[in-house]
Amino acid sequence: MSNPSLFEPIRLGAIELRNRIVMAPLTRGRSGVERIPNALMAEYYQQRASAGLIITEATQISKQAAGWAETPGIYTDAQIQGWQRITDTVHQQGGKIVLQLWHTGRASHPDFQPGGRLPISASAIQPAGEIHTPQGKKPFVTPRAVSLEEIPGIIQDYAQAARNAQRAGFDGVEIHAANGYLIDQFLRDGTNQRQDAYGGTIQNRVRFLLEVTEAIVDAWSPDQVGVRLSPTNAFNDMKDSDPIATFTYAAQALNPYQLAYLHVLEALPGHMLAMDGERVSPYLRDVFQGPLMINAGYDAASGTAAIANHEADLVAYGVPYIANPDLPKRFAQQAPLNEPDPTTFYGGGAKGYTDYPFLDSLTTAA
Repeated sequence: MSNPSLFEPIRLGAIELRNRIVMAPLTRGRSGVERIPNALMAEYYQQRASAGLIITEATQISKQAAGWAETPGIYTDAQIQGWQRITDTVHQQGGKIVLQLWHTGRASHPDFQPGGRLPISASAIQPAGEIHTPQGKKPFVTPRAVSLEEIPGIIQDYAQAARNAQRAGFDGVEIHAANGYLIDQFLRDGTNQRQDAYGGTIQNRVRFLLEVTEAIVDAWSPDQVGVRLSPTNAFNDMKDSDPIATFTYAAQALNPYQLAYLHVLEALPGHMLAMDGERVSPYLRDVFQGPLMINAGYDAASGTAAIANHEADLVAYGVPYIANPDLPKRFAQQAPLNEPDPTTFYGGGAKGYTDYPFLDSLTTAA
């Protein structure tokens, strides 16, 4: 049997994909202050529906979860209806789309929080750096360690967000447990110094991820749920003393749920997110029993090689999808790619969002 390619179909749990080219989650900041998905966003996602799978931009599960300006939510009826329009347009093009569920944890600020309260985290450890708030750039604050009594309510926020995503017509959900946000803050010992059932040992630090996963699969179905991890990503001032041990345990602990996939962000050498030291992804490939998706720094050639070498089953592309709505066609024809404009990545309107040219004159834009 020949090795699989980027262009071969694959089944992720209950989700049938026409190719293995995935649109990675990309925060773009176009949902307005009410965080309601809109017509411009629908056009953007519709343009990219030829992806085997679209993973939406990170989407807040609650008001408390917010940490970026004008990013969408999935906790009000208006937000659900806005997303419904988007899933409809993607499905009309034959595409598949899952919603990424997001709680920013300490990577937030009182300016985003209801009542101006402190953001929460696993422990009260201030991240280095600054954050763009609605009132301008400010230093991160020291978060409040979330109490044991609060944790079940946050887990239920995740479960309710999954039910809302189902109402909105999504094909599934991805649990955002990466990039220094709340679940990742529990996973890594650089941000988790708790002395209770959610801290200390690796088993305890993984507990919150597993409880969130269990609540979400109970709310929907395990074969429509994926998880995203980032074992070595230092974004949001993250670190772990033994990422191989931490994340190998996490991946193994997810196996009983029989999830649709595991999505691992670990940048290739030369990428801005690349880290020194041994790569963790091969260890996760060895222990995770379902489909594995990789992300960060791949092009058509390296993505093809990774699948042919059985390093992964799918490849997610981020920045290339910003500028190339028809990325699978360009890969298939070995066509040149549009250059992205970084000044339009976050916020704004159609410029740098829905105006990138397709390979030919035909577009799916209305």
